Amino acid sequence: MSFLNIHGETTSNTMISNAFIDHYMKDANDAQLKVYLYLVRMVSAGQPVGITDIADKFNHTEKEVVRALCYWEKAGVMHLEYDSAHTLTGIHFCELNNGPLSSVETAATEPPRRQNHAHREVAAQSISGNIRHIPVPVVPAKPSYTIAELKSFKQREEIQQLLFITEQYLAKPLTQTDIRSLMYIHEELRFDTSLIDYLIQYSVEHGRNDLRHIEKIAITWAEADIRTTEMAQRYVRGYDDNLQTVCTALGRTAVPSAAEAEFYRRWTNEFGFSPDIILEACKRACLATDKHRFEYTNGILNNWHESGLNTLAEITRSEENFKSSRTALGTTNRKPKNQFNSFQQNTYDFTELERELLSN
Repeated sequence: MSFLNIHGETTSNTMISNAFIDHYMKDANDAQLKVYLYLVRMVSAGQPVGITDIADKFNHTEKEVVRALCYWEKAGVMHLEYDSAHTLTGIHFCELNNGPLSSVETAATEPPRRQNHAHREVAAQSISGNIRHIPVPVVPAKPSYTIAELKSFKQREEIQQLLFITEQYLAKPLTQTDIRSLMYIHEELRFDTSLIDYLIQYSVEHGRNDLRHIEKIAITWAEADIRTTEMAQRYVRGYDDNLQTVCTALGRTAVPSAAEAEFYRRWTNEFGFSPDIILEACKRACLATDKHRFEYTNGILNNWHESGLNTLAEITRSEENFKSSRTALGTTNRKPKNQFNSFQQNTYDFTELERELLSN
């Protein structure tokens, strides 16, 4: 394989720690990486930064930004400071060593680690007040398990049975990455083997037989504070029924796809919309288009979310105000009804045309 020669300007650069690239970057998702890199950029520039600023920069929700910050704090990359009202007031970057701590190491060594390392402060003038009403996720970050930890995990009797059952469900041998996902779900999310068994069974029945995707479902359940199989059954029964209702409203008769389920998860978990609001958006999407209705509905709900409209009454009032302002504008800037009056007439210089014809 040939190597690439990389060229570029060397001024006004942002420095990224080698330890971050070597040990922390591989387990982070897209949103977490964007938030981290942007914050490092702000540190280098000495500029203030806010939750809303970051969300707008990358077209994320504020909750996604908060979740990313909590992920990096759990990994030991940064430390978040709050005031007495639980409002975020400061962010400090920690010195990075040999990668994220395991759950055992975190409990034993995290406080002195934060106290002993020098911090670089991110200016927080525009952070205050932005996330007071946003629930901070309690889902722990996924550690980088060592070979010894994985070996010890696989040797436990109940885990051996879980691994065997999982292979039967997925119809394939488990990789080390798969086992890391199961260990994360069991050890960090605190799912017992019975709940994991139901999680995998549910996922496979819905066409999701990849453990990385199953891990995402587990995180969603953990965010909903699901701790038992019975709680999970009640949750998915309501979730599936509501999702199927949305699909029916949009004219979909097939089993919801993973992408459609992700849309619904965003509308309920991130935007916080109730079923009546979602169904109202579905109705409008059906009236507007017969294709890409999930995407159209997502655009409607995203617009309502960004406008802070959370009830049908608020939506109706906002639309009435908009119509009133349009009517007021129309009385002073009304267009003629005859479509031919607005036709742009062509103008010709007949003398110049005659000259060109004669010259030819």
